[in-house]
Amino acid sequence: MLKHDKSKEAMKQARELMPGGVSSPVRAFRAVGGEPPVIARAKGPYLWDIDRNRYIDYVGTWGPAILGHADDTVVEAVCAAAKDGTSFGAPTLRESRLARMVIDAVPSVEQVRFVSSGTEATMSALRLARAATGRDLVVKLDGCYHGHGDSLLVKAGSGVETLGLPDSPGVPAALASLTLTVPFNDLPAMEALFEKKGSEIACIIAEPIVGNMGVILPDDGYLEGLERICDAHGALLVIDEVMTGFRVALGGAQSLYGVRPDLTTFGKVIGGGLPVGAYGGRADLMEMVAPAGPVYQAGTLSGNPLAMAAGIATLERLMEAGSYDRLETQSARLADGLLAAARDVGLPVFGTRVGSMLGLFFREGPVQNADDARGSDMDRFARYHQAMLERGIYLAPSQFEAAFVSLSHDDEVIDRTIGAAAEVFRELAA
Repeated sequence: MLKHDKSKEAMKQARELMPGGVSSPVRAFRAVGGEPPVIARAKGPYLWDIDRNRYIDYVGTWGPAILGHADDTVVEAVCAAAKDGTSFGAPTLRESRLARMVIDAVPSVEQVRFVSSGTEATMSALRLARAATGRDLVVKLDGCYHGHGDSLLVKAGSGVETLGLPDSPGVPAALASLTLTVPFNDLPAMEALFEKKGSEIACIIAEPIVGNMGVILPDDGYLEGLERICDAHGALLVIDEVMTGFRVALGGAQSLYGVRPDLTTFGKVIGGGLPVGAYGGRADLMEMVAPAGPVYQAGTLSGNPLAMAAGIATLERLMEAGSYDRLETQSARLADGLLAAARDVGLPVFGTRVGSMLGLFFREGPVQNADDARGSDMDRFARYHQAMLERGIYLAPSQFEAAFVSLSHDDEVIDRTIGAAAEVFRELAA
């Protein structure tokens, strides 16, 4: 058994200082029980807590650590940038360089604006969509999470699902009424909604791969169907690639599924682990953003030189030959091994994977939407999470979150994870 005495005491003190002792709700482990380990450092595929326990990490700071933690190249880039100053609130060459890398990799993006978080990116993209169309209504998909902006905390997956909060107090009903929801993978429902409200709808915002309900894949033709509906009704399609951008492919999920959105939001990987977000798209739309146009959005730390340096270093590594092939190979090795281990003991588990994003649902499949995901065995997942943690495997503390593989996850680490899961699956099936 691992010892967690220092982490328990640290969390006790933290709860006196911060709500729930954390700066983001899911970190509190409410859905899985027990106390979260308090992390001291990380390197490659590993985390160490303040009790000196080591864990193989599949949270990857919720996606950005695609190279592994504290990658030498990224650390060197950030340190070099910091020596010149940590923030200027003024234009830098690094902004333009990272912007060019994003634009070159994602064909639908002709111009981009950097912000400091994925939430900022989606809030700004919706404001722009409403301004461009002169319409107020926004359509989101049940279970998709687009940050904690007021307009988007409706059937938002992840943290609100984990805590059993379908919406959030503090969001005015009048504002919430401007957001309409439709089940993921249900084109007939979307078509019916647009037949009734199409002339009032500014945009659809969608995760191309739902990463906040445990990784749900789009049906064949689904995303193209959303694009077709938007085009037919003069609405915009906003694809939220905060999680999937540069994670599942160099060109994001949109490159895998052949969709060309009007606007795209980014985060996580493009900051190499530092706070960052971005939104971009067609030049005629982006030219509406201040100071080029009337749609206001600003931020003192937007385009922060440290985040730009980390993002550049990360994308340069990902653009090296073989990077995505390695991510694909290692992720498939893990996913296939976990499912085989569950089958060997007759445990009902359904797995999903796109690139280096994985989902594991404790139920029979398929899982095609949020209702399917909600039908998973939450108690069994909690037991699985606790048992894996005791074996030194750090997983997201929610059935509704993805697991992430990095370039630093080698065969030994993957095989050790599969071995631990096989032990736990036997216990759960008994």
